[in-house]
Parts: sequence; structure tokens; C-alpha cells
Amino acid sequence: MLVSATPNPLPDTTASPAPAATLELFLADIGPRAFRFAEAGLRHRDDALDVVQDAMMKMLVYRDRPADEWTPLFWSILRRRIVDVQRRAGFRLRWLLPTGDRGEESPVDWAPDTGVGPSQAHDQREAYARLVQALRALPARQREAFTLRVLEELDVADTARVMGCSEGSVKTHLSRARDALQKQLEEFR
Repeated sequence: MLVSATPNPLPDTTASPAPAATLELFLADIGPRAFRFAEAGLRHRDDALDVVQDAMMKMLVYRDRPADEWTPLFWSILRRRIVDVQRRAGFRLRWLLPTGDRGEESPVDWAPDTGVGPSQAHDQREAYARLVQALRALPARQREAFTLRVLEELDVADTARVMGCSEGSVKTHLSRARDALQKQLEEFR
């Protein structure tokens, strides 16, 4: 009987983390941006929270996909959920609710940087609120193109895939969004 002279190899401790843990980190990182995107599209905080949570739950099915596919996949799932909620909202009688219950008049939650003074914090809150207002005023396709290309820094191909349109359409929507935002936010230049 021959005995191997080499000992059993030690487990590889440098292996990458489990896919579920990596997906959890991805979702934790993208969550706040996804919420802002959903809130801008839905104009209702609770609906935005629900939509983001649904999109994250659906992403769990794709945990075995390569990590470089997660970003466009997540944004396309989130976008479809937003469109679904917008369609359903058209059938609701939300206009019967008092304004305060719709969440339209609620202030934007954001904590100022602790290193800035009260005046700067006020200016930043005002600028942020103005940006959100300007983004909400854009048509949905322009808002999506701007958010995905500029704020999320997706490339044109991934943005087109998420939006379900051609790359040329993405460029057109983005150009129009930039022009409209520039006109609306002229005083903050």
C-alpha cells in the first residue's frame, strides 16, 4: 500500500466571500440611491420604500449571476416596479386623501454634514430640495435617463438595457433632461 508523502492541502482562506454576502453588500450600497430614485418617480415615501424592498427581494433570485450584471439588472427591476406602482396609482382614489396623507408636502429627510455651518446647511438643503423638485418636473424617461447616467454613472448601453430603449434614445432623453434642468436650476450655477 502506497501512502502519499504530501499532506492534505489546507483550505483556501483567500477565497472570495460567499455570493450571498457580496449581494448583501451590493444591496446595502445601492439602497439609499435606489430609494431616492424611487421617491423621485413615485412622489410618495411609503410607495418608494415598498418598491425598493420588492426590487431587493427579487434580486435574491439572481445572486448566482456575475456581480457585474447586478447593477443594470437591479435598476431594470426597480424601474419596472416603479412603473407598476405608477400604473396602479392611476386606479386609486388618492386624490380623496388630504394633502398631508399623500406625503407630497412632507419635508425631505436628509442630515446635514456635521462640518458645515447652519447657513451652508440651509443652502445645501434648499439646493437639494430644488434639485428634487426639478427632477420631479422632468418627464419620466428624461428623469430615468438622467438619474441612471449621471447620478448612478451607468454607461449608455446599460442605461438603454435598463430603460428598454435604444442607446440613441438614452442620449436624446439625457440631452433634453440636462437642458431642462439647466434652465430650471440656472440660479445655482
